[in-house]
Amino acid sequence: MSYHPIGTTDFHFAPDQKVYKGKVREVYMVGEKLISIASDRISAFDHILPRLIPYKGQVLNQVAAHFLNATKDLVPNWLESTPHPNVSIGKRCDPIKIELVVRGYLAGHAWREYKSGKRMICGEVMPDGLKESDRFPKPLITPTTKADEGHDEEEQGADVVGDGEDGGDGQGQQLDAECL
Repeated sequence: MSYHPIGTTDFHFAPDQKVYKGKVREVYMVGEKLISIASDRISAFDHILPRLIPYKGQVLNQVAAHFLNATKDLVPNWLESTPHPNVSIGKRCDPIKIELVVRGYLAGHAWREYKSGKRMICGEVMPDGLKESDRFPKPLITPTTKADEGHDEEEQGADVVGDGEDGGDGQGQQLDAECL
């Protein structure tokens, strides 16, 4: 049996369904359920590349399902089942559209910023005297807002969920604690 990579889907589960087509996933919202289908599209630097990668969607979906299941006792999540390697079904909820990157070492984007002379990333101070790949004295939490299209935007830690100078509701501190 040959495998046909999944580039896009066009399911009609219900007349009142809503569909979100992301960079690599297509999400169908049907009543109180969410059906997420991981495609074989690949996105790099916020661009969808023209070639499909066979089985990529299955790997992406199964890795996500593994970690959602492994951490559900620590942090409740939306996932209820994975009836197919590319498909996850769960509770429809309002997402917090942020990504929290925990950086333990000076690498990647943080290194590029540091090398250019900057000593702050997303409101977190990076000490002087570090070399590429050095360990930070404590992990840095560097949030970005998740863009529906285009590039994600860096945020100050507390500001990403409204915990900045106006006080907020403490959700930022809770997210920081959960990701560590």
